[in-house]
Amino acid sequence: MWSAGCMEQWMPTAAMVTTNVVIAIMTALIKQALNQGMNRLVLITFRQMVATVFLGPIAYFKERKMRPKFTTEIFMYMFLSGILGPVLLQYTLFVGLDYTTATFAATFSNMLPVVTFLISLAFRFEALEVRSMSGSAKISGTLISLGGAMMLTFYKGSALTHTTSSISPAASSSGHGQAGGQHGTVRWVLGSVSMLANVVGFALWLLLQRKFTKKYPAVYSATAFMSLFSFIQAGALTLSIQRSTIAAWALRGTVEIVTVVYCGVVASGMGYLLLTYCVEKRGPVFTAAFSPLSQIFVAGIDLFILHEPLYLGSVLGSVLVIVGLYLVLWGKKEEAASKTVALAKPVQAEIEQQDKV
Repeated sequence: MWSAGCMEQWMPTAAMVTTNVVIAIMTALIKQALNQGMNRLVLITFRQMVATVFLGPIAYFKERKMRPKFTTEIFMYMFLSGILGPVLLQYTLFVGLDYTTATFAATFSNMLPVVTFLISLAFRFEALEVRSMSGSAKISGTLISLGGAMMLTFYKGSALTHTTSSISPAASSSGHGQAGGQHGTVRWVLGSVSMLANVVGFALWLLLQRKFTKKYPAVYSATAFMSLFSFIQAGALTLSIQRSTIAAWALRGTVEIVTVVYCGVVASGMGYLLLTYCVEKRGPVFTAAFSPLSQIFVAGIDLFILHEPLYLGSVLGSVLVIVGLYLVLWGKKEEAASKTVALAKPVQAEIEQQDKV
């Protein structure tokens, strides 16, 4: 039997593996729902509605004695968090999934720590010592990851596995085949740009949350309110665009219903709680280090269940992005360790001085 200490040590690891499985299944379900023609804004609206219903009672009972006062400033933070996070970020993710593959989208998501580091550097939230090993690692990792992103965007390469919509050689030589190929390239680039916007937006949203959580530390309530605001925002936007097509609101088939319920309850609800637990126990560096796992799980689902093709450019770009990611994370870890040692030296010197006296 495992001891309590052993369980405590391995629980964050198990939680992060579970979280990445949740993200992989969510990505595959959304890809299937979009392929069946489900409206992106309708999916966001229903997902946030389910998340609000799920998180609302938990937040009410868990934090009713510690919930801060609801002020105009808090309202603005929640409003911005809702429209930047669940609405815009999910929409750009869905466009990226629609125009590329689930594996490609998961690969691009691995750039989040690198992009967050660059934005933090620009706003001077992050320091960079160029001559140190940690600084060199962060610079090298950033450049390698950006190179991987460029390769993912502009070099698709040949299909390494079976394809579901390959163009025959005869068709390729015809004008129609060339037009189809050009159209596919344009869609791929648009999907790449959308995923890049998703990652940059996510990084900005994380920086917004950094300030928001200090002013409103009730995490469950903040998430529930953000889900409510994003539900209202996405619903209003959908109604303004789809007001004449009531059929767009109808959930057709098992895949769409399962996608809405799973994304709302499991991904937005349980997945967020697991991430919060891991950040609290082991910190953001530990949590970010597991992000490539979701790509591996998504690739497995993509290949064996969705039967999506795997391209050479995706493989090479993925390797570069992951190598760059771990260089940045290693640099951040070494930098944190150096700061800890530097802070401990004066304390140790003071103790030694007292011992001499």
